[in-house]
Amino acid sequence: MSLKKYKPTTPSLRSLVQVDKSGLWKGSPMKTLTCGLTESGGRNNNGRITVYHRGGGHKKKYRFVDYKRVKNNMVAEVLRIEYDPNRTAFIALIQYEDKTLSYILAPSKLSVGDKVVAGSDVDISFGNTLPLKNIPTGTMIHNIEYIPGKGGQVVRSAGSFAQLISRDDNGYCLIRLPSGEDRLFPENSHASIGILSNIDHKNIVIGKAGRSRWLGRKPVVRGVAMNPVDHPHGGGQGKTSGGRPSVTPWSWPTKGQPTRSKRKHNALIVQRAKKRI
Repeated sequence: MSLKKYKPTTPSLRSLVQVDKSGLWKGSPMKTLTCGLTESGGRNNNGRITVYHRGGGHKKKYRFVDYKRVKNNMVAEVLRIEYDPNRTAFIALIQYEDKTLSYILAPSKLSVGDKVVAGSDVDISFGNTLPLKNIPTGTMIHNIEYIPGKGGQVVRSAGSFAQLISRDDNGYCLIRLPSGEDRLFPENSHASIGILSNIDHKNIVIGKAGRSRWLGRKPVVRGVAMNPVDHPHGGGQGKTSGGRPSVTPWSWPTKGQPTRSKRKHNALIVQRAKKRI
């Protein structure tokens, strides 16, 4: 996919940059693989806002994506590549030999007519799913299982991939995640081959505030514009820059500092992600 720019006939189109979706399916999604989606607006079951700056946005349908790939050694053909409003990566509609339809996460080089298969001894090609113990070291993978058989839970966003570094004699494989963290995964966990599609997603430019509202994102008020009672950056005479290292309204550090609790330390983490500057 390439980036798409527009003639500046309006102020918002002047800076708008989107991903060219001309090669994607232009019709409706498969009805049997979708359902209605109710947005929470950032509220929990008590009606209190727990995640701020969410709400509104365009109506969406949820697509059931197969993260488990349970049909072992059954070849499937890619019928079409589709846009999914619920995720950044594209999805692929596949049809198995028994005529069963399913959605999977589409790797970047997967195209219509390709064959994909899941199993323990299948080829190392884009879209195939194998146990980690059967994947060569150095391979780029995505949709990795934390627990064997549970389905892929990590490395599922657009353009992301992890790399299989090594394996040991204790039944674990060392994988470098997109964050830079090195973590051990059980060798029986499954993963899919390839880099996820929509690599240019990180280069899009929204262009105007209204387009963010269409995506369900509400405006964010700066902390330095608030009063001291509302935010640690608030108050002061005249305009200020905060006067302290950037924090959230609850005084948690931002700007890349790790915030993972030491009490939740996972023994399978070999090396944590490096601090971003």
